[in-house]
Amino acid sequence: MKEITDIIKAYQKAIKEGKSAALATVVKVEGSAYRRPGARMLVTEDGQLTGAISGGCLEGDALRKALSAIVQQENKLVTYDTTDEDDAKFGVQLGCNGIIHILFEPVTEVDELNPIAILTALQSKRESAVLATFFSLGDRFQLGTGMLFRNEPVLSKIPTSISDKVIGDIEEVFENKTSAFKVYEHNDLQTDVFLEFIKPPISLIIAGAGNDAQPLAEMAYLLGWEVTVIDGRSTHATPQRFPNAIRILVSKPENILSHIQIDGQTAFVLMTHNYNYDLDLLKYLLDTKATYIGTLGPKKKLLRMLDELDLATPENETRVHGPIGLDIGAETAEEIAISILAEIKSVFSGASAMFLKEKKKPIHVYDKM
Repeated sequence: MKEITDIIKAYQKAIKEGKSAALATVVKVEGSAYRRPGARMLVTEDGQLTGAISGGCLEGDALRKALSAIVQQENKLVTYDTTDEDDAKFGVQLGCNGIIHILFEPVTEVDELNPIAILTALQSKRESAVLATFFSLGDRFQLGTGMLFRNEPVLSKIPTSISDKVIGDIEEVFENKTSAFKVYEHNDLQTDVFLEFIKPPISLIIAGAGNDAQPLAEMAYLLGWEVTVIDGRSTHATPQRFPNAIRILVSKPENILSHIQIDGQTAFVLMTHNYNYDLDLLKYLLDTKATYIGTLGPKKKLLRMLDELDLATPENETRVHGPIGLDIGAETAEEIAISILAEIKSVFSGASAMFLKEKKKPIHVYDKM
């Protein structure tokens, strides 16, 4: 979601400066590639790039294709086949051994259904949604970013002849919470669609406004997570100390839940260094939908807390991560922040957090896509 947020900001800036732009989207990947379907990059007419569609090797050629789309005001699908050993003919020398299909869409401000308008509508609510992006591997019909769907279509420019089929498939994507590819027939032409399931950004709620919480909040912000800082001390929980937090609360544990929204994309980190504060808050958190709850400190501290709350069950001991973080040998506050964020990310991604070199399956296999 951070990439989308950055793209929207860059587009708004370009409009103010009177610059044209195009959106590049990875719509399909066969084999290995640095970025997966759904990766996006905004290209302005003066060559400014926001976001990424590769590790940097494609961006130069993509710039030229995007400028062509802007000049011609026409959606274009470009395929990079890096399974060919002579991939130097593209001038990119990827070495990824995959086929990457990228859709380029010129963005027209007067078009109320332009791709940036659809991305902006996506970002406007903290709800899961599906983006439908239409492209064609064999024909010139490239509809592009065509629908935003939540409980019903929010914005749509897809042909009515296939809308019912698309909505039926989108409902299935919602049920499975997994992106999918579909193929439809429209006016005797075959059109592919990437149905992208998008969750809201992770909401990281940090209980504790000490110095060690500052790098955690800043690094989470850089990841595009929504950061909330909570503490009972007004001298510590301040905007000056946490400038990029979307919310700062000075509150007692019993009042916190009435001031925040907790959903399946919420992670809690208890690091107040105040045992009684953490204890009281943990009591309330165990009854919430928060996907991740972590406590700073040794295992015996967590076990003691659960025992005092009369909640020392195998389920609760498994649910609460304590000690928090991955074992990377962290010592400093910054290193500990990396350890914590890595563990949270692995939990939400359903990833193993193992060394990638030891992984027998493809790196993105947990994507299920």
